[in-house]
Amino acid sequence: MVFKKMLSALGVGGPSVDTVLSNPNTRPGLALDGQVNLLGGDASADIEQIAIGLVSRVEVGEAAGVMEFHRQVVSGPFQLAAKQALSIPFQLPLPWETPITAVYGQRLHGMALGLRTELAIARAVDKGDLDEINVHPLPVQERILEAFLQLGFRFKKADLERGLIHGVQQTLPFYQEIEFFAAPQYAQTINELELTFVANPHGVDVVLECDKRGGFLTPGHDVFGRYRVAHTDAERSDWVQVVDGWLQETIGRFGALRAQGFGPHGYGPHGYGGGQKFGHPHQRGGVGMGRVVAGAALGAAGGMLAGHMLGNAFDGAEEEVADVAGDFGGDFGGFEEF
Repeated sequence: MVFKKMLSALGVGGPSVDTVLSNPNTRPGLALDGQVNLLGGDASADIEQIAIGLVSRVEVGEAAGVMEFHRQVVSGPFQLAAKQALSIPFQLPLPWETPITAVYGQRLHGMALGLRTELAIARAVDKGDLDEINVHPLPVQERILEAFLQLGFRFKKADLERGLIHGVQQTLPFYQEIEFFAAPQYAQTINELELTFVANPHGVDVVLECDKRGGFLTPGHDVFGRYRVAHTDAERSDWVQVVDGWLQETIGRFGALRAQGFGPHGYGPHGYGGGQKFGHPHQRGGVGMGRVVAGAALGAAGGMLAGHMLGNAFDGAEEEVADVAGDFGGDFGGFEEF
């Protein structure tokens, strides 16, 4: 009996946990439904708690680590009998700022997001499970991404940066950067573009960071623009024109900043815990309702044209950018956890 208890404490012959999602595809602001399936081990076990959480890799300066950014307790203490099978259903609402991991079925390079299940067992090794989930863009985010593709931008990669964006209300301690190679018509002006979405129940803040090319006697620098759109603006038909206007305004902003005393690096300092982007708000549209998002279908939205453009946007990118280290394969590739 003592030997069995010792083995159980080491995790041998103890309970097992397997989380099954009803659908691994979702959008920010919606919910993940599923159930945690438990199977008792060789002896009864005192379960202290079952919790689920969203985890992803977050950049902190030059380092990276796995961060849990949203957590929910599924069950409190109970006893699981030997060989007992038990299923516990759950529904996990996603934060509106949950990062996007897939666009029209294509995974964004550098992004991996998972649902981690933790089974805390008294006097024994805790057990866990990790399931990858696919977060698709909100309808208005989808229209904006599609406009960038129509303008000729190509996806490079995406990542999460720990820090805050000046002037934007955030609930999560990081923001997502979706990086693009410049479209041909902008290539003489900018090298690359970084796009950040910060969503809430009413709409989305859109932050643009353009890596502007330098001249013969002037260094290159970053310029920023910040724009606000409502969820109801997803039905607009002129998104290419709108996004092109944002770009022209953002790129042309540097001269005005210099006149106000800002240097090339006056915008966008990054750093651990206090990293910031700084932009100017530009209001567009009215206030929408979160329910606009809930009724939107996943996956096929946007049709064949958008899927074709997205495929072209990825062509060649894999040769220029290495795939993210630590893609899901049961763990996060050895990254340290915050």
